[in-house]
Amino acid sequence: MKYTYYPGCSLEKNASAYHDSTMAVAAPLGMTFQEVEDWNCCGAVEMMAIDKMQAYALISRNLALAAAQTPPGQRMVAPCSACFLNLSKCDAHLTKDPSLAAKVNQALAAGGLHYTPGRVQTRHLLEAVVKDVGYAAVKAQVKRPLYGLKVAPYYGCLIVRPGFLEKFDDHEYPTSLDVLMRALGADVVDFPMKAHCCGGHMTQISEEVALGLIYRLLKNAADYGADVIATICPMCQLNLDAYQENVNKYFGTNFRIPILYFTQLMGLAFGMEPTRLGFGKEFIDAAPALNKIGVEPPERSKPERPSKDALPMPVMPEKE
Repeated sequence: MKYTYYPGCSLEKNASAYHDSTMAVAAPLGMTFQEVEDWNCCGAVEMMAIDKMQAYALISRNLALAAAQTPPGQRMVAPCSACFLNLSKCDAHLTKDPSLAAKVNQALAAGGLHYTPGRVQTRHLLEAVVKDVGYAAVKAQVKRPLYGLKVAPYYGCLIVRPGFLEKFDDHEYPTSLDVLMRALGADVVDFPMKAHCCGGHMTQISEEVALGLIYRLLKNAADYGADVIATICPMCQLNLDAYQENVNKYFGTNFRIPILYFTQLMGLAFGMEPTRLGFGKEFIDAAPALNKIGVEPPERSKPERPSKDALPMPVMPEKE
């Protein structure tokens, strides 16, 4: 199964464990990824709120590049939920609005590019794994089942909700990641807030509001006895991991829940070494979870705590 691959900015740095573990588990599952050459940032969530036209042009450049590099019928995979949403939403809006598509292509023409709406279908990595590979094929690769590891599957608020796409999972109570984790041998705990928002970039806007949103998720997972939270999004992982200590200080709690990418847990179940999967880069030490399944934790690197400059906002040129 061949896919065009759009990594997005986060997987280049703070979410490198996501990229590393994705590449590691792809081979045994028969998935081949071809990265889009010369891709650019998708604009995250801010760009669309600042200038929609420029946002559509920015996103469409990636679609145009992918179309030029992708054989007809081959789909594009985005591991990041925000990237997935922007790429798929942009394509849907260009398809429905020919005048918008014409304006976007006028902008793209300056760079020698053109995009035909509907040419590139973008899917989240989770959907590709559960729909194309399938649970049975994943289970067949399990060599070290995650027996006894209590996992809270966290979807976030983006990937199951786009109303313009074919329904992938339930909008309010999705279960695809739950089933995937069970295929790995994990004990999946009930997690009623699995599709609630982590706050996104709210940590850079109103820390009080952001910590409240993160606290609710951590408490919900802790209340159900989760050893780890499995996530599918770099932004969600960063918020729940890097700001967990801030939550503890603000609310007087003592949460110590590792926040791991679902691909890292897949790799562990496949018998892969933790270092190959990016373990040791997390803020909240995953060693207790690894010990629980009989895996030797790697040496930990000391990740750099996020600051106001760690999550850059798009800078727009001044209008004439």
